Amino acid sequence: MIKLQKYFTDCGILSRRAAEEEIRQGHIKVNGSVAELGLRIDPERDIVEYRGKLVKPTVSDKLCLMLNKPRGVVTTLSDEKGRPTVATLVSDAGRRVYPIGRLDMDSDGLLLLTDDGELANRLTHPRHEISKLYRVTVRGGVSDELLGRLNQSMTIDGYDILPVKTVRISSDADKTLLEMELFEGRNRQIRKMCAEVGLSVLRLQRIAIGDLKLGSLPQGTWRPLTDEELAYLRGENKTILKK
Repeated sequence: MIKLQKYFTDCGILSRRAAEEEIRQGHIKVNGSVAELGLRIDPERDIVEYRGKLVKPTVSDKLCLMLNKPRGVVTTLSDEKGRPTVATLVSDAGRRVYPIGRLDMDSDGLLLLTDDGELANRLTHPRHEISKLYRVTVRGGVSDELLGRLNQSMTIDGYDILPVKTVRISSDADKTLLEMELFEGRNRQIRKMCAEVGLSVLRLQRIAIGDLKLGSLPQGTWRPLTDEELAYLRGENKTILKK
């Protein structure tokens, strides 16, 4: 449910302030009845009229999709070395979409692609930085001392990075599974952090961007984002409702 005046801005017809004035003047009806200020509607069910004309949302022609990128695939649309690219994996999307951010060739997991430049700019701008969650498998055990160092700020490539929340999920003599949550995305940051404390990365998988989770999406496949997920990425919803 959304406020009636927001519905008009979503449809690109009136500003919120103008919609509020039109509601006061009695020029807007919902389901045949004159609307009152403060009314909330269900855009998918309720019928909205403005000065006798039906009001419907404009259908966006923009696409944003989630890809489960496999290891060994380059996050570019073309590659001079002939390596496989994400463009091949989304070639059946029906249009040309571009990766949002980076996921290096040796890593796998959640990658967003879109033809919506405004959304891409929002998600890559530091002011709107959304956390990114990774599952990181490293060789050997990870002591409490090493875990503490990973949770502290480090200097990587001459830059003081923000502390990265690192949790040990499981561990044995051969390998350790960590979860690392980043709020900034320096180039190959996790790999460089692990190298700084003497750890060798066996697998690096991105499993979430904020509340947007990879889930059970098969590797090498993609799906379009839902309206709720898009609203979250655009800052219109603070969270994605749990199903």
